[in-house]
Amino acid sequence: MSRVNLRQLATEGTNERYRDLDQWSPLQIARAMNREDAQAVRAVRAQLPQIAQAVELIAARMAQGGRLIYVGAGTSGRLGVLDASECPPTFGVPPERVQGVIAGGYPALVRSSEGAEDDAEAGARDLQNLGLARADVVVGIAASGRTPYVVGALRCAQKVGAARVALVNSLPSPLADLAEVVIAPMTGPEIISGSTHLKAGSAQKMVLNMLSTATMVQLGKVYRNLMVDVQASNEKLKARAARILCEATGMDEARARRLLPRVNWEVKTAMVMRLAGVSAAEARRRLQASGGFVRGALGDLS
Repeated sequence: MSRVNLRQLATEGTNERYRDLDQWSPLQIARAMNREDAQAVRAVRAQLPQIAQAVELIAARMAQGGRLIYVGAGTSGRLGVLDASECPPTFGVPPERVQGVIAGGYPALVRSSEGAEDDAEAGARDLQNLGLARADVVVGIAASGRTPYVVGALRCAQKVGAARVALVNSLPSPLADLAEVVIAPMTGPEIISGSTHLKAGSAQKMVLNMLSTATMVQLGKVYRNLMVDVQASNEKLKARAARILCEATGMDEARARRLLPRVNWEVKTAMVMRLAGVSAAEARRRLQASGGFVRGALGDLS
């Protein structure tokens, strides 16, 4: 990829408002950063229709067995990995169904590996190594919108026919040109010029939260506003599972604590058993028939 002129990127500009930042007090700096983060919220709000479009695309592909794959470098890559890693415990999806891919691999999660982002071929190769397929969705994340590693990944996705979403903070951009859906919260120059782990990163995190959460709601991983596919893998999560069951069914915690181990801590199964007055086997049958949606399993009782 040819050398980029950083002056052309909205995220790389200098914010004249903070020319004397090095002379400010900690409180002044905190207030300034809070003000800039409010701008990130506004920038994300302007992209809600595009976010909804991306969710519809992701949910449709995942319902057909496809995967959601985030790709990024540096902060963008770490945010993608973070969002992906939250999905299994929160929504009960297998780790391979939502994955985060970062330039430089696992070491780049804890130690800067900035040179890795310039390798477009590595971006394509890393997705090929995942067995990228037509049913998958690749979300390319880059504040600049031109990170070669991510561009290479989206080109690979385009070649195999996978769906493509770009999450960028600067337009126009090569990533936007490759994507079917473009989410572009325009956060502008940072309080420290070029430090896109600040409000650009905040905006990306907000968008990723929306993409994964709204997708999982569409896939039946939530009943009412309860995370009914939570994986009760430790004491805190077991307590949360019991609380969710109590809130949904009205049963007391002691009874919930007795019921859940009998059904391998499957909150949905316990919920349908209690609300529909059926056996565990019947509850599981109903959930399977409804595609995992509790309301569908309950029918008129919901």
